[in-house]
Amino acid sequence: MKAFLEIKGENLKVDFSKGKDISISLLFNGPQPNTYNVSKATSRPYIDGQFIGDTRKGGPCNFETYSITPHCNGTHTECIGHITKERVSILNSLKEEIILSTLITVVPENAKEKYSPPLNSDDLIITKEQLEGKLKNINPHYLNALIIRTLPNSNNKKERDYMQNPSPFFSIDSMNYIVSLGVRHLLVDIPSVDRLFDDGILSAHNIFWETKRKELNDNTACKTITEMVFVPNEIEDGKYLLNLQIAPFAADAAPSRPIIYNINEL
Repeated sequence: MKAFLEIKGENLKVDFSKGKDISISLLFNGPQPNTYNVSKATSRPYIDGQFIGDTRKGGPCNFETYSITPHCNGTHTECIGHITKERVSILNSLKEEIILSTLITVVPENAKEKYSPPLNSDDLIITKEQLEGKLKNINPHYLNALIIRTLPNSNNKKERDYMQNPSPFFSIDSMNYIVSLGVRHLLVDIPSVDRLFDDGILSAHNIFWETKRKELNDNTACKTITEMVFVPNEIEDGKYLLNLQIAPFAADAAPSRPIIYNINEL
């Protein structure tokens, strides 16, 4: 299905039949990424008396109970409620689903940029210098959403244990730069924009949402972070139309399915 759109003064042609899914399919009871050694996402047939929700075991239909920790089991989108004392729902935070976006690729490096707590000698970070090199000439309209793919980029990301394979993260300078560009939706292929063990400071999260002392900032309450996406190597860096789909969870985070579409500017 081809459509002609006008978004923020940009006239675009989009083929909605050719979307590229950059989420990680969640295989309940199967291989899946994991952070903090939480329990794997599982499913089991519902059983009640004589009823069993599994056709393979004689049940009339498949009827399962699912167990999941969205922040740790796969692709998810989170809102400011992830770090505030006030409970905020992603359903109330994500006000737009069709978003102009830019995809870039970076190679995290061992660099001397600031982080709190201080960087360890083996930490790999996404730096401000890297982002400036990729984004300095991008039309600001296409920075409403920023998708960052990190290298190396193997299929192992779809089932990686991040306790065994520590992930890169954002320096203070790089996240401040992202905020200065006006990015409202940040999508990354790592389990957290912060170091996984950071003494609970969450520097990058707090910079992105401009929060202090875990207090709600109404000005940034509609910004989102999507973590653990997977962007296949054959998808080129560039401008896309993003459809950010989320499960209708009244929670600070929900499993999500971001889909990107090639666009032709008219």
